[in-house]
Amino acid sequence: MNASPPPPEPPLLREVYPELVAELARLLEEEGERDLSLVMRDVRLYGECGCSDDFCQSLSTADREPGTPFGEGHRCLPLLPDTGMLNIDVVHGRIVYVEVLDRPRMIRRDAR
Repeated sequence: MNASPPPPEPPLLREVYPELVAELARLLEEEGERDLSLVMRDVRLYGECGCSDDFCQSLSTADREPGTPFGEGHRCLPLLPDTGMLNIDVVHGRIVYVEVLDRPRMIRRDAR
């Protein structure tokens, strides 16, 4: 019996949106969230928001069913960017969602 290969890992967010990751890491550091600032570089991109609102470019950074609540251990960190809104959803110390609103269109840097 041949086992199928495991699915590929989602890309690192820093490989897809390096400018965003650099900005998020800096803003987290400024908010005193050093641990989250450090792990920001290892966050993976599981999906992009499919809401189709032209002001939204939010990103899922954990494997979860869209529309389901984050549950126990969730906290939202509103950050203070120069433009638009950036909020980070964290569950038990893990970055699970990056809300990106009212910002210039992000450009993917990967080969997708």
